[in-house]
Amino acid sequence: MDLQRLAVILQGALSPNPTERKAAEESLNQFQYAPQHLVRLLQIIVDGNCDMAVRQVASISFKNFVARNWAPHDPGEQSKILPGDKEVVRQNILNFVTQVPPLLRAQLGECLKTIINADYPEQWPTLLHWVKHNLQDQQWFDPLALLILVLFKSDEERMPVHYIVEETFPHLLNIFNRLVQIANPSVEVADLIKLICKIFWSSIYLEIPKQLFNPNVFNAWMVLFLNMLERPVPVEGQPVDPDQRKSWGWWKVKKWTIHILNRLYTRFGDLKLQNPDNKAFAQMFQKNYAGKILECHLNLLNVIRVGGYLPDRVINLILQYISNSISKSNMYSQLQPRLDVILFEIIFPLMCFNDNDQRLWEEDPHEYVRKGYDIIEDLYSPRTAAMDFVSELVRKRGKENLQKFLLFIVEVFKRYDEAAAEYKLYRQKDGALLAIGALCDRLKQTEPYKSELEHMLVQHVFPEFRSPMGHLRAKAAWVAGQYAHINFSDPNNFRKALHSVVTGMRDVELPVRVDSVFALRSFVEACNDLDEIRPILPQLLDEFFKLMNEVENEDLVFTLETIVDKFGEEMAPYAIGLCQNLAAAFWKCMNSAEADEEGDDPGALAAVGCLRAISTILESVSRLPHLFVHIEPTLLPIMQRMLTTDGQEVFEEVLEIVSYMTFFSPTISLEMWSLWPLMMEALGDWAIDFFPNILVPLDNYISRSTAHFLTCKEPDYQQSLWNMISSLMGDKNLEDGDIEPAPKLIQVVFQNCRGQVDHWVEPYLRISMERLRRTEKPRLKCLLMEVVADALYYNSFLALSILQKLNIATEIFSLWFQMLQQTKRNGMRTNFKREHEKKVCCLGLTSLLPLPADQLPGEALERVFKSTLDLLVAYKDQVAEAAKEEEEGEDDDDMDNFQTDDEDDDGDDSDKDMGVDAEEGDEAESLNLQKLAARAKAFRPAESDDEDSDDDFSDDEDLHSPIDDVDPFVFFVDTVKALQASDPLRFQNLSQTLNFQYQAIANGVAQHAEQRRLEIEKEKLAKVTEAAATAS
Repeated sequence: MDLQRLAVILQGALSPNPTERKAAEESLNQFQYAPQHLVRLLQIIVDGNCDMAVRQVASISFKNFVARNWAPHDPGEQSKILPGDKEVVRQNILNFVTQVPPLLRAQLGECLKTIINADYPEQWPTLLHWVKHNLQDQQWFDPLALLILVLFKSDEERMPVHYIVEETFPHLLNIFNRLVQIANPSVEVADLIKLICKIFWSSIYLEIPKQLFNPNVFNAWMVLFLNMLERPVPVEGQPVDPDQRKSWGWWKVKKWTIHILNRLYTRFGDLKLQNPDNKAFAQMFQKNYAGKILECHLNLLNVIRVGGYLPDRVINLILQYISNSISKSNMYSQLQPRLDVILFEIIFPLMCFNDNDQRLWEEDPHEYVRKGYDIIEDLYSPRTAAMDFVSELVRKRGKENLQKFLLFIVEVFKRYDEAAAEYKLYRQKDGALLAIGALCDRLKQTEPYKSELEHMLVQHVFPEFRSPMGHLRAKAAWVAGQYAHINFSDPNNFRKALHSVVTGMRDVELPVRVDSVFALRSFVEACNDLDEIRPILPQLLDEFFKLMNEVENEDLVFTLETIVDKFGEEMAPYAIGLCQNLAAAFWKCMNSAEADEEGDDPGALAAVGCLRAISTILESVSRLPHLFVHIEPTLLPIMQRMLTTDGQEVFEEVLEIVSYMTFFSPTISLEMWSLWPLMMEALGDWAIDFFPNILVPLDNYISRSTAHFLTCKEPDYQQSLWNMISSLMGDKNLEDGDIEPAPKLIQVVFQNCRGQVDHWVEPYLRISMERLRRTEKPRLKCLLMEVVADALYYNSFLALSILQKLNIATEIFSLWFQMLQQTKRNGMRTNFKREHEKKVCCLGLTSLLPLPADQLPGEALERVFKSTLDLLVAYKDQVAEAAKEEEEGEDDDDMDNFQTDDEDDDGDDSDKDMGVDAEEGDEAESLNLQKLAARAKAFRPAESDDEDSDDDFSDDEDLHSPIDDVDPFVFFVDTVKALQASDPLRFQNLSQTLNFQYQAIANGVAQHAEQRRLEIEKEKLAKVTEAAATAS
């Protein structure tokens, strides 16, 4: 397509006629990949004779095409732009970007970011030369802006940074010097200095380039930065509008200068943090610069004390520097003479409610709430920095400052109480309450303040629940929440505060309602007598959901989770309504997040919170399965939509809900089965990281709806499962850790479908053994070997025949016995360390014993028999140790209590690795539903890749399975008795091969099996009795 025709099409894209506009857009799409198309777009952009509107359309089209196609998104994907076209663009775009008007320059600037990120330095080695050459001209802006892009690109690969600094920084320093010397500089000079500051920041924020360790070079830069720090910002030209004023060029220079000096102070301000190579440089920095920077900061901060202006971000950064100076003796000595002025005349006023707060409160209460609970806002907030300063001062220098500061706060309270209503300093009271709340952790631990907290709350905080000022009512709720957990000597004081917070949820002012809900969470957590809340629970929930319809905030959902968790099954009457409200809130949050192009909408976080709250509700009513039938229609649309790529941000939370719904519902409905293909598709496409989470509902489908899994052919779930497992286990690009759930799923099939999936035994054994040959991690080796054990337990004759048919039986059993015998230096087992693993191996090996001699020769029988006995002893010891720990009151969910193998050097010769496996101690008992529900949240992959750690198992091993009801000792003894009855001679020959030790073990196992029979009967009887009592 020639230039003229392309210009005509671009003109058509501007047409007010929809038909013409659509035809033009289709033509652009049709020719976008044609050779020279990108080059011709660039020619139109720089053609001064062309209509500006057409040039603008061309620039937008150019930018969008470059963003989509310059660098392929997938590693193996071919670029859709010809190399020659790319080279023409690279050769010309740098000169063109300086020639076009600002409107078009912005679009080309975006393209430059994309191209530099993809091509520098490999495909664009001349870029830095262009920058260096143009820095020597008088037109500095464009090369400076370009240098920032180059440095940001180099953050990922720091090696080029040192070369870039070496080549360009001498020129930058020269330009900086010349700019600083300009008399009455314009704001354009500020823009250039700002660019130099950003370039310097980009080069130092990860590590300091070696060139800057030269004292002379470093000093030359520091002289200029200190000059910028001390130099007053010009009064003339400052915008009146507050938003424009803080973004004005000279204030930006001030901000970036402070940024740089703070970063250097963080790196070199503490000698204890330095490595030996940097120690001399750090000493030089502290001696020559740290104190001077502090002095400049204090002088600058004094501006706001006398009513002058500083941007919020500048105040925040200065206070960060001063806060970091508190712990350093020499800096604190410099700070101390001015500390009272800083604390009482600068810090405290910053903590008080101000005009900007009042304006936002009145004009946009939703924005007031958002800013108040936004972590990102805290990074820029002077108030947050002031609170951090007070906290750091009290923490590091509390002995000399805590009492002094509290006396000041008490004086504020006193003046407020004594003043008539029309003269009360409401804003100062607000600041004093904020200070008390910020110091709560220290005050709750320190006498004499600890003993006076209840009195302080009653006298100075609780009265503000009735304040005429909304901001004080909100602050009273917040402070009350901070102290809700203290021991109230008078329960009525707790009760009054709780009811005041609940009343605050109906306040006319939105921020008061929000702060009251957050405070309520603390009161619910601290409440020992739920009768205080129980009568008002329906009203509470109503107010709560009214507020959720007004505000999208994940902290709101935390409060709901706390209420649900505290009341448990008492939430049953509200469960359906709660889920409906949360589902509605979820869709609202998701729509809000999708509409937010910047991606920083709080709706996304709130959506996650809604799903977490739904899970909490499902857990709380887990003993009431009939409710799940009524809840399912509400949650099904969420699960169906969010198990696709649309739900990647909430995939884990949705899978948790699917796990609950498939486990606790009385039956798994056909509608719930419709989710199976979605999970399979996600797993095969993009969700491999969520495989451990997906394992849980898949297990539920197979184990709780086995008949449907086996009989349904449209879709064929058995074939679907095989396709997924064989694909993942055969994928050589996947790490061992990625596919651990695959053999677990094979075990689920063998255990739950015993005698019904004979045709799948060979394919699953084959794919497992093929993967075993290239497996490196012991964890996956154990899981794959357990597939063999489960196949033998499923049908030993069939499984062994398949192994022999594949000519791998000898190889597999040799490896298995070798893995069973491997131990660490301390004598503990290397493999099959968990109770569940030992049990699976026991059942598999025991299943071999009845096989005839032509399948299992006598020598092999002896080895299988002895290995099974050894495993049973180890299993018995481990179960006993776990039971002992449980009796001693140890928390079997507390991973911190588990020993690693290397810590257990007690010299015990038996296979007692119980300390690490306490979590499996109750596998032989029927599974408590609530315990499972709590653990359903934790089906996530192990964080550690350390094969030697015993803490790397995930809780999916606590899932209920058919072998939970099989006692390995009883199974072994019954199998041996059957062998003795069916083939007495073979049994006699086996007995004669056992030495005294193994005979003793065999007798002990037989005795323990009889003991277990009695215990199992007692357990069954107890269950029957309990069920009868519940029914009556």
